Amino acid sequence: MSDTHLLFPAFILGIVEGLTEFLPVSSTGHLILVGQLLGFNDDKGKVFEIVIQFAAILAVVWEYRVRLTHTLVSITKERTSQRLATNLIIAFLPSAILGFLFLKQIKAYLFNPTVVASAFIIGGLLILWAERRQHTIHTETIDDMTWQDALKVGFAQALAMIPGTSRSGATIIGGLFFGLSRLAAAEFSFFLAIPTMFAATLYDVYKNRDLFSSDDISLFAVGSVVSFISAFLAVRGLIRFISRHDFTAFAWYRIAFGILVLSSAHFGWVDWSSH
Repeated sequence: MSDTHLLFPAFILGIVEGLTEFLPVSSTGHLILVGQLLGFNDDKGKVFEIVIQFAAILAVVWEYRVRLTHTLVSITKERTSQRLATNLIIAFLPSAILGFLFLKQIKAYLFNPTVVASAFIIGGLLILWAERRQHTIHTETIDDMTWQDALKVGFAQALAMIPGTSRSGATIIGGLFFGLSRLAAAEFSFFLAIPTMFAATLYDVYKNRDLFSSDDISLFAVGSVVSFISAFLAVRGLIRFISRHDFTAFAWYRIAFGILVLSSAHFGWVDWSSH
């Protein structure tokens, strides 16, 4: 397939990445399925996913640019800025440490359709449980979070190393279980995505550096722009959505998608052995 013919798959995958990266539905599972259906799941496709993930991160940086800039400028003198920076560092550490120690084993033994589908379905059931149990809120905003709250959310995020779990899903639902409001859980998930995904992207770029080519600039440009816009809209849309709704709809979607993953493996629609 020529690069010109890959522009349409690049456009579609950019939308998929942007819309699913920050919603509690797991972008990885969606990219694998859609990439397979579009015939864009080779080495070039994997490098492409790294690039559009980076674009999705930039959308969050742009959306929260005022808060991030204020935090950086005032970190030496404002307690609120110091607390946010400290909490992000604390929450980032569990994934960083556990990923360094076990990432190879996780990719070797857990990346199969049964695990991915199970993670989707179990995650959906946990969301239903989180929403139907009595939700006692002790942290209304991210400025109210303690370092203990951040550490708990950090360990919840570490669960996302299991394929199909969803990084945003783990942090948001973990936050709900630990007493954060829906808004605080979602916003802290967005902020925590910045150091976590930057680190993961840099690692993937280094590991796959030989696969990058200037011939793919047009693909990267199309996918990145679409991913950025889609992620920007998804982040804003989620904040508006949770102001009037809970996460139950995402739970049922996850369960249905888990069944789709199992079906894709059973009927041979997706070659999961290549991932």
